[in-house]
Amino acid sequence: MAADILDVAPSLALCGATVVVALDPPEVVTADVVLAGDRIATVGSAPPGVPRRDCSGTVILPGNVCAHHHLYAGLSRGMPYHLAPPVTFTEILQRVWWRLDRALDEQSIRASALRGGLDALRAGTTTIVDHHASPHAIDGSLDIIADTLAQLGVRSVLCYEVSDRDGPERAAAGIAENRRFLARSQESAQGLARGMVGAHASFTLSDDTLAQLADVARAGGVGVHIHVAEDAADQADARARCGYGVVERLDRAGLLTEQALLAHCVHVAPAEIHAVADTGATVVCNPRSNMNNAVGHSPFNHVAPGVGGGVALGTDGIGGDLFAESQVGWFRAREAEVAMPGSWPLARLTDGARFAGGVHGEPLLGSLRPGAPADLVVLDYPTPTPVTADNLVGHWVFGLTSAQVRDVLVAGELVVADRRSTRVDEAEAAAETSREAERLWARMDAIAAHEFTPERSRR
Repeated sequence: MAADILDVAPSLALCGATVVVALDPPEVVTADVVLAGDRIATVGSAPPGVPRRDCSGTVILPGNVCAHHHLYAGLSRGMPYHLAPPVTFTEILQRVWWRLDRALDEQSIRASALRGGLDALRAGTTTIVDHHASPHAIDGSLDIIADTLAQLGVRSVLCYEVSDRDGPERAAAGIAENRRFLARSQESAQGLARGMVGAHASFTLSDDTLAQLADVARAGGVGVHIHVAEDAADQADARARCGYGVVERLDRAGLLTEQALLAHCVHVAPAEIHAVADTGATVVCNPRSNMNNAVGHSPFNHVAPGVGGGVALGTDGIGGDLFAESQVGWFRAREAEVAMPGSWPLARLTDGARFAGGVHGEPLLGSLRPGAPADLVVLDYPTPTPVTADNLVGHWVFGLTSAQVRDVLVAGELVVADRRSTRVDEAEAAAETSREAERLWARMDAIAAHEFTPERSRR
């Protein structure tokens, strides 16, 4: 890769910044970041004659990765709610999210991706790993999301959330959508989107559907993106269904692989933690969502570094701000264990970039080393104290915010400049998403709470 970069003329120099070359272990220098096309060419002194962008007084970071998102929640902010308040996690799904996803159509899928993608970029998130569901608009839904995010300039990893909760025909359609989009993303490997195989959770999936998901993932050479033991109901269902826990059920089905992405993993026993680690799968913690849903705190927050495929961070649909997510996650982890290593937030974000980089075939994603994809964020951060490798985590937890994001580059292109998208008219986008939100909410009001329960599915 380094030799290839030498063949490309420098295209832009970001000059005079404090540059975070890597998060874990931290590496910080004062330098210019020189780009060559879609790559980092050098971090040092810009050669003469290269177009320059003044970044003096700023901090330049690798772009953040949201390792578990639900972009279909993009129009849910302020959403009206008229049913009885849910008191269990299953009721939250039945009365809120499984009504919202059934109300989605092609227009609201696009508007949700537009809103969510813009919010993520403006917050310094350059890669989104999304987990999509729209039971009444399955075919082509991943194309809508991929094309909308590409229009904005967001790197992505997409899948459709297969579930048996809406019947066998929709489960089959979800499997077909994953298979179709995988083929598309592999044919256009130079684009910003890649595919995985998506699955909701063990408690909404039959043995036959699990087997089909494993077959599609194996044939496509990818992993499965699935919720695991987010709530105790998932474990209870697995034990009632087959006599053992969720992790063993997924492992026996062939879904626990080195390429798998396991969201939440809250209600897992020590033996299950070791089993996941042994497979090399990546776990994604979603601290704000877990706190909001009162489902508990993932023990994977405390797993020793270097175990398995790592422990990444996601938002689970609560926006695209990984500064906020990593800070809340750090305080929640420290509340549980005051001796938590200070490197926790930086390690979590590095693990997310490592996973997304693996899917994209970009092992240097998440760093600003020569040859890495030029996915980076420029923060207007007038720090009162020096930023060094030794104190970066202190600045990250107590100083950095998404409000400081000035510029964002993805694949070497300036997609946010001076806090505004360079790709779309943000006022027009806001008007479009507002109109679609009202239409979506009206459709949702006509949809009753979902009747699916784990008990009913086992009969």
